[in-house]
Amino acid sequence: ETGDNVNNHERQYYTPGTDNAKLDGQGNLVIEARRENPGNYQCWYGTCEYTSARLNTSGKFTATYGHVEARMKIPRGQGIWPAFWMLGQDIGEVGWPNSGEIDVMENVGFEPSTVHGTIHGPGYSGSGGIGAAYTLPNGEAFADAFHTFAVDWAPDSITWSVDGNVYQTRTPADLGGKDWVFDKPFFLILNLAVGGYWPGDPDGSTTFPQQLVVDEVKVTTSDG
Repeated sequence: ETGDNVNNHERQYYTPGTDNAKLDGQGNLVIEARRENPGNYQCWYGTCEYTSARLNTSGKFTATYGHVEARMKIPRGQGIWPAFWMLGQDIGEVGWPNSGEIDVMENVGFEPSTVHGTIHGPGYSGSGGIGAAYTLPNGEAFADAFHTFAVDWAPDSITWSVDGNVYQTRTPADLGGKDWVFDKPFFLILNLAVGGYWPGDPDGSTTFPQQLVVDEVKVTTSDG
């Protein structure tokens, strides 16, 4: 996917091709956010300040139920916002949030030890999304090592884990009567955003480039 994102007030421009997403020769996919604009890209706020990448499997790969995980080393810094998430394949027809969104892992740079897992749907989207956070012990930072972020998705439940440690399960009972829309094919997304309402913008403490290093993405679907 290419372009900018005014909806979240993010500041990056997602470039095409392998400018900001490439294999490193050691089996990893590396998504890199840089403070640059060689293509003179234009963003909602004027001339873009940063480039990065967002990859999705729409039209190529979807899953309905199963175990979805990514082993990754996330970047660090104020204003840095990596994410591994899923959207309903029918988003083109029904729009967001009716499509449903499953955020397997989001991190905002001002919380180096914490990741968030969230679902969004009709009546529970944006800041009203339903989720929880997982924090590493002893003040460890996620950016210091690879970690495995996963969901186990069944017809009436979604369970999140980090390195095999389960930290929340959501079911239709959590929605207060609102529609559970997680019963159809979803596609996967990996991206590295810079700035936005939630993480805030980078500041003088933020160094570039920053990398989201993806060792593997694995989806295991159950029969039926």
